[in-house]
Amino acid sequence: MVGVLHRRRLLVLAAVVLMLFGHAHAEVVASVDRASVELNESFTLKLSVDSEVSAVPDVSHLEADFLVGQPSQLSNTTIVNGRISRSRTWTYVMMAKRAGDLTIPPISVGSESSNAVRIKVAPQSNALPGEAEIFVTSDVDHEESFVQAQVLLSVKLYRSVATRQPRLSEPSISGVEVLIESASEERSYESILNGTAYHVIERVYALFPQESGTFDVAPIQFDARVLRNGRITGRKVFQSEPIAVTVKPIPPPPSEFPGAAWFPAKSVELREDWSREPDDLPAGEPITRHVTVTALGQLATQIPVMELEPPAGLRIYPDKPELRTVADPAGIRASRKDQYAMIGIEAGELELPQLELPWWNIDAGRWETARLPAASINIVGGGLTVPITDNVVDEPAVAPAEPVIVHSALWQRISEVLAALWVLTLVAWWWSRRPNREPREAEEPPLHKRQARLLKNARKAALAADDAGVKSALLDWGRLQWPDDAPRSVGELATRVSDPLSGQLAALCRASYGPAGNDWDGQALAKSLRSFSIVAGERDAAAADDLPPLFPGAA
Repeated sequence: MVGVLHRRRLLVLAAVVLMLFGHAHAEVVASVDRASVELNESFTLKLSVDSEVSAVPDVSHLEADFLVGQPSQLSNTTIVNGRISRSRTWTYVMMAKRAGDLTIPPISVGSESSNAVRIKVAPQSNALPGEAEIFVTSDVDHEESFVQAQVLLSVKLYRSVATRQPRLSEPSISGVEVLIESASEERSYESILNGTAYHVIERVYALFPQESGTFDVAPIQFDARVLRNGRITGRKVFQSEPIAVTVKPIPPPPSEFPGAAWFPAKSVELREDWSREPDDLPAGEPITRHVTVTALGQLATQIPVMELEPPAGLRIYPDKPELRTVADPAGIRASRKDQYAMIGIEAGELELPQLELPWWNIDAGRWETARLPAASINIVGGGLTVPITDNVVDEPAVAPAEPVIVHSALWQRISEVLAALWVLTLVAWWWSRRPNREPREAEEPPLHKRQARLLKNARKAALAADDAGVKSALLDWGRLQWPDDAPRSVGELATRVSDPLSGQLAALCRASYGPAGNDWDGQALAKSLRSFSIVAGERDAAAADDLPPLFPGAA
């Protein structure tokens, strides 16, 4: 009895130790807000722990390559289905001491360590356009690109003084048709240039030219009243330099893939997962294979469809794909997830061929191929396919007759059921094809394609001097752009778009409703419709003016 009690106490003690160990274990995750910075720019490092800990991070070893500011802490508690979980996050503002490809080494929090983080630090920029107190820069990652290939436009506003009523314009593009997408949320950080501390606001846009030729990015304009020596000046205007980008035609496909679809991107990755392990799958039972294509620098609607060739003995039924597009510091990151239901109809090991997706590397300027290795499925037969001859070798000749008759009758019943299902399928098909049945609604095209079609109709109407067609197409476009607050007239629409389109729409209104003799230029209106931007309300960029600089002594 004593030995039994002793063993029970040991088991209880072991359970308590395991529980304490499980609660003590915490995962530490390190991340930065930007993976690429200049030598003079600050960035943010976050350390997240998925449990409440009393220890603090040890960042002393980071001071060899980085200036580290004082941390801020955030504790979070969540309750899901009665289960309480806690986490803690430390945030550090940092600045690199040297240029190059640097690594933030693992950081210890108690007994656990974080992952290492790589960050690219470019040399310090020496050019200071505009006034030294305030200036605007804009640049693109590629001055030569291809049709539908992403071009990243980075806009930075530098201010070393406080401003009031600030307004930073959106990009205005002329030339070939270009789709504009916001590639990231607006970021703010500190930068030290030639000993002067600046507060920087950065916006990144992804540009997708739709045809070959050239397009021009007009100067980005910032206007505000400047607070200097306790006084507020009148409105001052600062602007960046214009940018020109050449768009090349689509290059021919690679020789090994003559029918390849045009798919430009910065990187492409293929991966798969299964609803369960594809080993020993009974015949007739379905299994689902998920194939995901992830592309950096492209829209989800442009990812080509992956065609799966089924081997003999396997039926494949594709499902509707799942498309996703998100903003990423390196550009637009898109994914397409295809689902394929598979049913094996013959026993044996079936080989699924390797998947290959050719794509154009916009950074390297060449064709590359993303691959998914071949996979295999082992189909095993059900009870109906097991042979029965081994059990009747020594029996009389009439003995095998009974099992043969039983199996034949069973197969007959199965055949009858399948025939009945086939007849029901024919009836359902006939019912769906009746002429009095309401037609099925076609899948609605994506929003940007509907908007592009309406803008194209407006350009055609403008070239044909059809003012009614222009108004109808543009108002339809406005209802898609502002579904909750659609413009009710072309005049109202003119206040929401940038010049020169705004001025051309105002001229169209004057010609339609003003005194006789007013005229409008269809050619100019059609040209202005090729590239314009939405005029947003005034953005209060002054909210960050009161933030203290990262390193006050550096100024």
